[in-house]
Amino acid sequence: MTDELDPLELAAELRLAIGTLVRRLRADDELPQNQAAVLGRLVREGPCTTSELAGLQRVRHQSMARTVALLTEAGLVEQQPHATDGRKLVITATDSGVHALHEQRARREGTIAAAITERLTPAEQRQLRDTVILLAKLSR
Repeated sequence: MTDELDPLELAAELRLAIGTLVRRLRADDELPQNQAAVLGRLVREGPCTTSELAGLQRVRHQSMARTVALLTEAGLVEQQPHATDGRKLVITATDSGVHALHEQRARREGTIAAAITERLTPAEQRQLRDTVILLAKLSR
């Protein structure tokens, strides 16, 4: 009996497990995924125009304009005139937007931490810690 792994089977199992976890975490989110992604990008990388955001998120300008409008209506972002091009607006996360994003992330992390504590033995928790290191290596 050999202990060889099929990388394709492992990849499929990993994709399924991560996908299921992400869907369960998103089920309790207050911000829809597209809005959270835009808000997260603005918090991480700073102000952008709608066109820049559309390119970065790989969506059409019209779709991004709608997302930005919803975020603006909710008070999570604000739009200000571009410093050098008066035809453009620069979108920035508001303090409320930063807070909403951090709250959503904290809820997700709390859900994961509770599952780790409740469902995994101490040995499995250590194994998961080591696995996180490997997942980070895969994502580089």
